[in-house]
Amino acid sequence: MASLELKDVTKQYGDTIAVAGVSMRVEPGCLYGLLGPNGAGKTTTIRMIMDIIAPDSGEVLYDGRPRTESDLRRIGYLPEERGLYGKMTVTDHLLFLAQLHGVSKTTALPAIAKWLDRVELAPRAHSKVEELSKGMQQKIQLIGTLLHQPDLIILDEPFSGLDPINQGLFKDLLAEYKDEGRTIVLSTHIMEQAEKLCDEICLISRGSAILRGSLSEIKRSIGGNTYRLIADGDLKRLEGLSGVSQALVKNDEAMLMLDDETDGAEILAQAVQFLTVREFRSEQPTLEEIFIKAVHDAA
Repeated sequence: MASLELKDVTKQYGDTIAVAGVSMRVEPGCLYGLLGPNGAGKTTTIRMIMDIIAPDSGEVLYDGRPRTESDLRRIGYLPEERGLYGKMTVTDHLLFLAQLHGVSKTTALPAIAKWLDRVELAPRAHSKVEELSKGMQQKIQLIGTLLHQPDLIILDEPFSGLDPINQGLFKDLLAEYKDEGRTIVLSTHIMEQAEKLCDEICLISRGSAILRGSLSEIKRSIGGNTYRLIADGDLKRLEGLSGVSQALVKNDEAMLMLDDETDGAEILAQAVQFLTVREFRSEQPTLEEIFIKAVHDAA
């Protein structure tokens, strides 16, 4: 049974369709990527999952049933719009967040101390939140998301604005929680991060889910006839070759996604007519290249 399932969820504001019938299924223990560019509808989808806003139609299910208030308390949610109470001390703020999720003070305080030590903030336990750097505040926000040991963790653009050290910390913690069998939904527009972390993905563009499933299966299905070409000359002309469904050109390189029936040797034979080819090899596309193709095909 899926930990989280969306069935044809829709949200519209006036004439603007923010989410257009998105469906996705997140299995227990999965690190699931909700991906897409800024403005694609990811945050609106998450707000419907969290019952912050109601969908106009469709269903949001937890463990195969409509969500309840107790379900929401089992979720660790890090919103895109961060918010901390600057006048509170670090410990008091984390205690407040823990108690909101039903954790007692006697249970929360030792856990808070352990977490602060883990992220090297123990000396700032009694500092006011407003006295911390932005990076330190981001650590506090992450601790507040995980402190109550949630079954399901939902992170909306968690890497936004993070320095490399804190990005590494966040990724290590996600890996640990995944190893413990917890379920994680990660919303991001940074495809490189998602490719390294996610088991399954749902790509959203203009409010619609245009690609979903196992990342490895998607790469096999979409990247089964893909070549990287490095050459001198006008690589833009590759876009017009028969059999090339898409050519992603950057400087002297092109990722060529070919039609299923097209042989790579045929394309190479055409390319050498107007390019000085230095390298031509079969290669699996990156998630970013897959996303660009998917958005192009859906347009």
